[in-house]
Amino acid sequence: MDRKHVTGWLAAYERAWRTPGTAALNAIFTEQASYLQGPYRKAVVGLPAIARMWEAEREGPDEVFHMTSEVVAVEGDTAVARVEVRYGGPADQEFRDL
Repeated sequence: MDRKHVTGWLAAYERAWRTPGTAALNAIFTEQASYLQGPYRKAVVGLPAIARMWEAEREGPDEVFHMTSEVVAVEGDTAVARVEVRYGGPADQEFRDL
């Protein structure tokens, strides 16, 4: 894995969020993936569960948001990225992820 690969994954994640349905998740998550929405929340485990959460959490593919990301580190098969997402126009929700 390298920075280019991680940047591509982040772009695919954003495209998936903007795409109707959940079929695009197959390209970015494995069947056994876990998705942690916050440090004190229970992980969502497995692609079907992630797909259900994905649809429940977003307003839809036309949801207004702006996402920026920066690859912080890549070592072996591990990567760290800083992501900021602002929802709404004007922004009424903001998330900073690492």
